[in-house]
Amino acid sequence: MTRTPLRPLARILAARRDGENPDAIERANLAERHEADRDAGRQRAEGRLLVLGVAFLCAFFMVSVRMGALAASDPVEPKSAASGAQIVAARADITDRNGRILATNLTTHSLYAQPPQMIDPAKAARELAQIFPDLNEEKLLERFTGKRKFLWIKRRISPEQQQAVFDIGEPGLLFGPREMRLYPNGALAAHVLGGAGYGREGVNSAEVIGVAGIEKMLDADLRDPGRGDVPLTLSLDLTVQAAVERVLDGGMRLMNARGAAAVLMDMHTGELISLASLPDFDPNDRPRPLTSGDQAESPLFNRAVQGLYELGSTFKIFTIAQAIDERLVSRSTWIDTKGPLKWGKHRIRDFRNYGDALTVEDVIVKSSNIGTARVAMMIGSKRQQHFLGDLGLFAPTAVELIEAPGAKPLLPKKWSDIHTMTVSYGHGLSASPLHLATAYATLLNGGRKVTPTLIKQTDHTPGPQVIAANTSEQARSMLRKVVTDGTASLAEVAGYHVGGKTGTADKPKPQGGYYEDKVIATFASVFPANDPKYVLVVTLDEPIDTTGKEPRRTAGWTAVPVAAEVIRRVAPLLGLAPDTAAGVTLARN
Repeated sequence: MTRTPLRPLARILAARRDGENPDAIERANLAERHEADRDAGRQRAEGRLLVLGVAFLCAFFMVSVRMGALAASDPVEPKSAASGAQIVAARADITDRNGRILATNLTTHSLYAQPPQMIDPAKAARELAQIFPDLNEEKLLERFTGKRKFLWIKRRISPEQQQAVFDIGEPGLLFGPREMRLYPNGALAAHVLGGAGYGREGVNSAEVIGVAGIEKMLDADLRDPGRGDVPLTLSLDLTVQAAVERVLDGGMRLMNARGAAAVLMDMHTGELISLASLPDFDPNDRPRPLTSGDQAESPLFNRAVQGLYELGSTFKIFTIAQAIDERLVSRSTWIDTKGPLKWGKHRIRDFRNYGDALTVEDVIVKSSNIGTARVAMMIGSKRQQHFLGDLGLFAPTAVELIEAPGAKPLLPKKWSDIHTMTVSYGHGLSASPLHLATAYATLLNGGRKVTPTLIKQTDHTPGPQVIAANTSEQARSMLRKVVTDGTASLAEVAGYHVGGKTGTADKPKPQGGYYEDKVIATFASVFPANDPKYVLVVTLDEPIDTTGKEPRRTAGWTAVPVAAEVIRRVAPLLGLAPDTAAGVTLARN
């Protein structure tokens, strides 16, 4: 910057020449310089103030935006924020084979508290205890006045409860949106669906995971984001399932049974049209498992899949069919039935005296233990075991339930000759009703091995041949005769040509031995027997028919009439039209 001299020589000389005072020129220049310095300083100060003002304005704006964002958002649970993992709450629907909803998701809210923001903890605790009777006012107050900054109160509340909490007016009580699993049909098919609960949880979402049944077995598939809106379609028919459960419940009560199970299977595809176990539960409010005692006493216990029972005379058709298939006997072969049949210290007896001999067919029709045991000895232990294994009676079923792998049939530790005889008529080997239904389907569908499934099949490939088709046809014919001329006469349903076999097995004691007055009664059936489509197994735990002069416990009086009523109800629902004239049952589809 060029500065003007205070005493410029030219002006000084000119002033002296003109008689002026040169000092005045210096004072004027000095004043002018001071004025310029003041103007420059003022401009610098104004610029600095402008920059500082703009900086303060930007900072204030940023703080305001952040405060607004915090005020408009819900607080984040510290635990969830620390994990940093995103919670995927979506879960696919489950439908029956006709697309009717069995399980779906419903948007609801959770209730949590932030004690530091609470104004009146005592009032909040008192009114929350009134809204939720299961909460304790004193414990709530203790938690609200503690050191915690975040508390879950209810993982799931109804809209009515949410409004009631909102009316309390407590700013420290907050709501978080989430999805819950809803089973709109209540207890229907409860043991198949199992139930769901919450895994990882945050205030704005929760992970819905399966806890039992097919919900847990196929949990990863149901939670797969790539699945989109495609539901899981089961083989169950909701209408048929409802009818089966209703009849089974009535039959269980009428027969004074402790529990009951029913399995209805498409004998060609292995699809389970109905799978029922009683007593049952509501998966919307799933009870806690028993922590002690017999788990079979819990309503969570799936008797159709987990229940391992000696299924009695229902096994006899396996022995007879194998012997016919291996050409050891024919239906008209005479079998020695004189009794008792002695084997060491063991004695095998029949329910009544059938004379000295019966044909193979009559061994089934009249249900002779002695006759079946003699046929089993013709087969031999090794071949018997191999055949029963082919029928699926030595391993857990492959059905899509998390409980199934643990239900492995109970076999003799050492398979001696006496076990060959007793297993032939259903004693000494314990299996589930589902095992039995699967084995009957394999035996009676033409001899093709069946794998049970709860998933609707769109393209079925027949399994390997286990027995000849002709043997399968003869087995169906003999089972039909059990209904027309034998122990299952109460199973006759006009127009549907039911065939089947009764089984009454003494119930084992926990400490060993058998009860004298407690049985497992089972009826395994096929319908229509002349054009086989479905297998139905009904099992009752400790039934007693008290309608007669004396109590009756055998399957012919207990399980059979219940199964007959099931068939009478569900056959039309399955599209089977009864034929009361020509003896042929026609299917609509």
